[in-house]
Amino acid sequence: MKIVFLTPGTGSYYCGACMRDNALAQELLRRGEEVTIAPMYLPMMLDEAALPGTERVPVFFGGINVFLQQKSALFRRTPAFFDRLLDSAGLLRWAARHSHMTSARTHGEMALEMLNVDSSRLGKELAKLLGWLEHAGRPDVVCLSTALLSGFTARLKARLRVPVITFFQGEDSFLDGLPEPYRTQCWQALAARLPAADLVLAPSRFYAAHMARRLGLAPESIHVVYNGIQLEGYAPAPAPPNPPAIGYLARLCREKGLELLVEAFLVLARDLGDTTTRLRIAGAATSGDEPLINQLRQRLAAAGLAARVDFSPNLTRAQKIEFLRSLTLFSVPAAYAEAFGLYLLEALACGVPVVQPAAAVFPEIVAATGGGLCVPPGDPGALARAWRELLADPARCRSLGAAGRASIEKNFSARTMSDAFHQAAARLLPARPT
Repeated sequence: MKIVFLTPGTGSYYCGACMRDNALAQELLRRGEEVTIAPMYLPMMLDEAALPGTERVPVFFGGINVFLQQKSALFRRTPAFFDRLLDSAGLLRWAARHSHMTSARTHGEMALEMLNVDSSRLGKELAKLLGWLEHAGRPDVVCLSTALLSGFTARLKARLRVPVITFFQGEDSFLDGLPEPYRTQCWQALAARLPAADLVLAPSRFYAAHMARRLGLAPESIHVVYNGIQLEGYAPAPAPPNPPAIGYLARLCREKGLELLVEAFLVLARDLGDTTTRLRIAGAATSGDEPLINQLRQRLAAAGLAARVDFSPNLTRAQKIEFLRSLTLFSVPAAYAEAFGLYLLEALACGVPVVQPAAAVFPEIVAATGGGLCVPPGDPGALARAWRELLADPARCRSLGAAGRASIEKNFSARTMSDAFHQAAARLLPARPT
């Protein structure tokens, strides 16, 4: 099977969807499939080895070109050499570092343009992508890493005559954050475009049901394939850390619950009398995240807790694993409808139990792995009390961590994800001759 993934990159920070696509592609390659990842908008940022050959694939719909072509007809007629200059990895990464300066209105315009790409001002970019897909060797199936690329489905099927698979990966929080009229228009465009896909995949039962409700789809029209991770290097530490440490590994932003996490730590230290536990915070951070990070540092310093908290942004894969192995407990109290949360798999793969809000996908993952607890969402006191309960019971911590690790090996590895994806995708293709 020849498979092409169209995967939006971030250019400046590690992205869960990029990690998922890369891990899935690597496993499909190992099983003998021919796989290519084509980055969209910005270069991909990974903390592990990229799929072989990815460095030779150009970035399609480069963010700078897309922005300029929306704003002026002049840039819809520029020569190919000029477009390639604007699509250079270095320039796109520079633009990504300043993306927080882009207005919400511009994000809305671009999202709507991509959902209606076949009638948009981006015909030149669409022709480049379709031409490359044809001349690089027609694939057997095209995978859209996010449903926000659903505007491509009809043109891909008409031009290439191959099935298209669309992944959900947290589109609702992005769309709900757009200003009107773009929010409503984008939801309407997504509902109109998505049914053209031959297969729609969600990373969890929660998110499948959630998006079916939001889009008015039949629940059975969405197939669930759990995310998985490459397990190489992940292993529990030989002994628990002393002093104990609570960890967070996700984007350093309010939406992921960073502010609530710090408030819970203040409750643990100030109200519950904990004098030793450390708080270790790591994850992707952009310049747009710095004001919140600085504000939280100031709160911790004012409470006399700065020495017990460390911030470690943008870790490599080896540093990430070392970080996770240094933890007693793990929490990312995200405040939105999280579709999955690869960070939970990473913590559990290191035998670290998780404490998460009883909302969104978290109860599903905790139940499926047996690797943690859920607490009322949005309640820093409840989170702090759950931490204290587990910190006071090391045997229970070890038991939860061991159960989580065993479940990740069995049900949430990149290999199990690849098996489930392959089984679903193979049904779309003619049977191979035996």
